[in-house]
Amino acid sequence: MFSIYILTYNEEIDIAACIESAMLSDDVVVVDSCSVDRTVEIASRYPIRVVQHPFESHGRQRTWMLENVPPKHDWVYILEADERMTPSLFQESLNAIQSDRYVGYYVAERVIFMNTWIRRSTQYPRYQLRLLQHGKVWFNDYGHTEREVCEGETGFLSETYPHYTCSKGLSRWLEKHNRYSTDEAIETLKQLENGSVNWYNLFFGASEVERRRALKDLSLRLPFRPLVRFFYMYVLLGGWLDGQAGFAWCTLQAFYEYLILLKVWEIRHRPSATVEVAPFAYPEQAVSMRRKRG
Repeated sequence: MFSIYILTYNEEIDIAACIESAMLSDDVVVVDSCSVDRTVEIASRYPIRVVQHPFESHGRQRTWMLENVPPKHDWVYILEADERMTPSLFQESLNAIQSDRYVGYYVAERVIFMNTWIRRSTQYPRYQLRLLQHGKVWFNDYGHTEREVCEGETGFLSETYPHYTCSKGLSRWLEKHNRYSTDEAIETLKQLENGSVNWYNLFFGASEVERRRALKDLSLRLPFRPLVRFFYMYVLLGGWLDGQAGFAWCTLQAFYEYLILLKVWEIRHRPSATVEVAPFAYPEQAVSMRRKRG
């Protein structure tokens, strides 16, 4: 058996369905970033553990969770609230942890947008490290998200998990990615100044993860990035076959790239301007802390 962590912040819409999908395990833990909605209230109705910790960053929150919330089992699976565990993925995970070859496993997501699995527009399969041996995997920050640090080899599972990326509405998606774009702009500048493209991994990487990360480092250096990304996703990857949802998704991703470029320009050319890099995941948290200090 393995434990399941669920990371949350203001997830009252998704949290019940997520918990219910996770209760195939006998140890489910909700790690909440001090939500101001009914997330904790709803989660507390279930026979699970609920802990709270103020959000600093995605990497730090995961590492804090792994260091301070001991799981019942040696292996854990990390879920986001807008994702679901499936019976087939759960069973494959049970089988995988019987081996001592790997310290973690990557799992591919199925992005559900406008009630459609947009398989082509999302570069499927895109893998995230979700199943891991406790004490063997940690996380660092990278842009708005995180990257894993593994003390051993990693493998891949064939089953996937659904990710309802816009379940809380388009306005929430736009607000979230507006914040993410600031972190991505800062990371872009770091990569342009100190990083490089791993050409070997780009063409001959041993896994999809290595090839995708090398491709991202290359994309940061391409002119007309928003247009290139739209063309790559919609035309080359076949996003047009995903219908209306595919077109909308590719357009949103191109807009996101453009927003990152604008913030890169702002950081470079307007050093006197204050760029919002809040230490909290969401503006409501910053407001709440200001009120407490006041």
